[in-house]
Amino acid sequence: MTMTFATLPLEEPGGSAMPEIVTIGELLVEIMAETVGQSFAAPGRYLGPYPSGAPAIFADQAARLGIPTGLIATIGEDEFGTLALERLRRDGVETRAIRRVSGATTGTAFVTYAADGTRHFIFHLADAAPGRLAASDLDPTLFADCRTLHIMGSSLFSAGMIRTVDRAIVLAMEAGAQLSFEPQHPRASAAPARCGRGDPRHRRARGHSDAERGRSRLSLSRRHDRRGDRRFSWPGYAMRIPQAGRHGTLYADHARRITTPAFAVREVDPTGAGDCTGATFLAGLLRDLPLDEVLRRANAAGALAVGARGPMEGNSDAASLAAFIAHADPRG
Repeated sequence: MTMTFATLPLEEPGGSAMPEIVTIGELLVEIMAETVGQSFAAPGRYLGPYPSGAPAIFADQAARLGIPTGLIATIGEDEFGTLALERLRRDGVETRAIRRVSGATTGTAFVTYAADGTRHFIFHLADAAPGRLAASDLDPTLFADCRTLHIMGSSLFSAGMIRTVDRAIVLAMEAGAQLSFEPQHPRASAAPARCGRGDPRHRRARGHSDAERGRSRLSLSRRHDRRGDRRFSWPGYAMRIPQAGRHGTLYADHARRITTPAFAVREVDPTGAGDCTGATFLAGLLRDLPLDEVLRRANAAGALAVGARGPMEGNSDAASLAAFIAHADPRG
């Protein structure tokens, strides 16, 4: 397969253009244990709230890289919602499709960290504002310039959300957009039952994303294996991101396999690193950057993300990525 790339700089955040990327799902705040080994079963000190939610982290990172990006979500009429909304606005995300729900609280996530690097979450989503997102919240004009609709399996935590995502898929495909899908499980504490890869809602989303309607469709997927690796794949391409990016990434297509070494950084908080990596990768593809540069930027975004405490606190723009790459040492 022959691929032609032009070197175009990633832009600075704007927020005024119609979104090229639209994503949909949970916008929430996260409250984090202060020390490793802390347990929810005993009193402890917690830090936050921090803006969070996988689709929101993804949207924030893409917007900071200058890709006009819109998020469809619901929040409460509370200070948690204001905190999350203002963060996205500051970073250039199109927020007009974020609705404030009267009588519902903004979604929350509490997280603790174990010594082996694993995390334990308690979510309040389905019965909070994220569970009130409805198909009626979708404005078809938001998709006018959409090139990619990004869907995360973690967002498929309720029947209402699934119906809303179905409608978004229709609107995006009618606009000629690609579909990007990450089929990770909804959080066990966020949904009444886990949604596996064989679940009808995953099959439905993948059926849309793999559809051929006279043009190629991006089907970006992610899964966690027993080691915690994240795998992104779509027709003709594949990329593997080992846990926390410790061993870099492996990209493969019909013609080549490219291993990009990880950057040596001290991990502070891994939450959001995969979302930043994926958003940076997609941003580079949408701007036709050379593939080696796309992969290097994606690795750098993940490294910067794990080096900061808080889901979005390590998000990066083009300048910070360039500065990091210029001075950081990749692993051998």
